Formats: sequence, structure tokens, C-alpha cells
Amino acid sequence: MAFVIDASVVGNWHFADERTAETDRVLDATEHERLLVPAHWWFEIRNVLLMGERRGRASQRQTEEFLNRLSRLPIDTDIMANELTVFSLARRHRLTFYDAAYLELAWRRETALATVDHDLATAAKREGVPLVVAA
Repeated sequence: MAFVIDASVVGNWHFADERTAETDRVLDATEHERLLVPAHWWFEIRNVLLMGERRGRASQRQTEEFLNRLSRLPIDTDIMANELTVFSLARRHRLTFYDAAYLELAWRRETALATVDHDLATAAKREGVPLVVAA
């Protein structure tokens, strides 16, 4: 069964000082689980990596190696978000539109969400969306 993964978890995989046993278990799960992401995820991850470079947390080479590893993971991009539902979730839970898109995807696909974002995890719990890992 697939589950939704947000950028906060993937960022944890790249930055050693943020890695946790929980986020590593999510990475391990990719051996037998597919990951689902909303369309903006591709850009969001790359922005996280670029900001990490600018802050001296990773080198360009580390970023390129991480993206190479990431490209081999079983990640499916969903482009069919219901914009009215995303707006509703964002407003109801005071989330960014981007974070609400993760929640909408997990809710619509009736699957779990992996996040270490506290606000997103709280919103998921309130919406009855199961969590794989939470803040």
C-alpha cells in the first residue's frame, strides 16, 4: 500500500542533523511501499536542498548525490488535487496551500501521511488521516 510523504521527511533524509529513527523507517519502507506526492513536491524538495546548500548544510555534490538516490525511489506524483478541498483544508487548519495539498492527497487516496511538520500532523489527526510518522 502506498502512502503520502511530504518534504519535511525527505529533507530529514538529506540533512544528517535532522535524521531520526522514524524518518529512517519511512525510507526503509520504500523497499516494499510506493510513495505518493502532490505535483509541487518536485519543486519543494529541490528548494529545500538549494536552501541547505546556501546555508552551508550541504555541498552541491551532496545535493546531486541525494537527488540521484531519490530518483530511484518508488515515488508517484499525483496531479489531480481538488483545489476547493485543498483551500478548505488550508483555511480550516491554517496550513499553507502546499501543506494542505499533502493532506488532501492522503485524504482523497484514503492512505497515511508521513510528515514531521507539527501543524500538518495535527491537521491530519483532526481529519482522521493516519500518520506514518509525525512531529
